[in-house]
Amino acid sequence: MPTLFLDRDGVINERTPGEYVKTPNEFQPTQGLGEAMRLFADKFGRIVVVTNQAGIGKDLMTELDLYSVHQKMHAFVEEAGGRIDRAYHCPHRPDAGCTCRKPGTGMAWLALADFPDIDFEDAWMVGDSVADMAFAQTLGIRSVLIRGKIEEVAALSKMKIDYQFDSLLEFAEWISC
Repeated sequence: MPTLFLDRDGVINERTPGEYVKTPNEFQPTQGLGEAMRLFADKFGRIVVVTNQAGIGKDLMTELDLYSVHQKMHAFVEEAGGRIDRAYHCPHRPDAGCTCRKPGTGMAWLALADFPDIDFEDAWMVGDSVADMAFAQTLGIRSVLIRGKIEEVAALSKMKIDYQFDSLLEFAEWISC
């Protein structure tokens, strides 16, 4: 079965431009998230979150804060009948030059080490940014853009993107047909 890589901010939870989701109370699921994740659970063998979390590197939040947010995310998804097999994050600032920060592919390789059944030739990446689409392109996996990151429209228009949708639920309904 295929693997689904999901970005978090702007895909799973509502974007807060210029801010970070630092506490469980700040986690606001995107509209239709529960139904989308329920549909994905039947379609994908692995569902993995890959998220840049520079708020940790900027000392705006801690690893424990992120863990608490992800506990709420997992609980929400599971209550809806979906699942997330694992959530990976890059805590580094953009200027750190690490390979785990998207568009770097380090989180994908960590996922492959944890789940050797992942096949990049049968995988999808859903995100809302240039970094997400570049991550998919580098790995050779199908890219799905969730439109809405207005500040990146010009850069995104120059990229190869396989599919575009207005919401995660719209993609989930399409791929489940």
